[in-house]
Amino acid sequence: MNPTLQKILCFGSITIDRVNRSPRHRFDVAGKGLNVCRVLSQLGKPSLHLTTLGGDLRPLFLEKSRQEGLSVRWVESGSPIRFCYTLIDEKEGSVTELIENAGAVEEGAEGRLREAYEKLLADCGTVVIAGTKAPGFSGEIVPFMVRRAKERGRRVVLDLWGEDLLNSLPYSPDVIKPNLLEFAATFAPNLIHNGELPGEGAAAAAVKEAVLEICKKLSIEYRCGIVLTRGLKPVWLVSGGVPDEYPVAPAPRALNTTGSGDAFTAGLASALDAGLRAAVAEGARCGALNAGFLQVGTIRG
Repeated sequence: MNPTLQKILCFGSITIDRVNRSPRHRFDVAGKGLNVCRVLSQLGKPSLHLTTLGGDLRPLFLEKSRQEGLSVRWVESGSPIRFCYTLIDEKEGSVTELIENAGAVEEGAEGRLREAYEKLLADCGTVVIAGTKAPGFSGEIVPFMVRRAKERGRRVVLDLWGEDLLNSLPYSPDVIKPNLLEFAATFAPNLIHNGELPGEGAAAAAVKEAVLEICKKLSIEYRCGIVLTRGLKPVWLVSGGVPDEYPVAPAPRALNTTGSGDAFTAGLASALDAGLRAAVAEGARCGALNAGFLQVGTIRG
């Protein structure tokens, strides 16, 4: 519910307060939902992206999606599509994201989206809800989607955090997959200091103990699997109150890590029939593959 147009610029190095020219760059449709849809399609899974679109660049968004073979269903948002920029400094090995805040969707957009969603539920087996929603949507839209999907017997995977996650848990999504910092911000903000979690030593061990204790309680109370990604550190997963870890292998040649979380979500959702640990393994594989490509949210060039 927050689509983007993504510009990726590669530089040998970036110098502040100077003209910097990019010898390699690309332009794509993106946003967490569309990235997940793209990777699912590349995995050979039938997938469809539901979103809201508006403004003069909507035809461009739809045409570029069509060129990639991506199925997009949309309703009018009344809001121009935002831009995001990825700046890659090859000398420093850094990836910097510049993100435009989205404009508010117009009155009526949420009702149109709910109606389209209800129709699409009839033909899907798994619902993945990923990322933020644009301003103008109510706090009820995501919990509504989770509730209606579960009432119709669909599998639900949530890659989100904050109030949307808290308000959706009572409807027992099958898997929730925030990253560790997002999870802590949602359920244990007292663990965060200066915007970060401790990365090593006794403090990091205390964070792990506290977070996994919360995960165990949530997984039992809401009957959901919990998957917490931590970059290149082992993934924490909890099912039925039982914690586990899965090691993450780095990409052989990391180029652009942006979208690796979305690729992980797609891989996870695609493999849940094999169980949560096997699904995490597929998610980790897809996340690592994504890092090796310039495009955001892809597992093949």
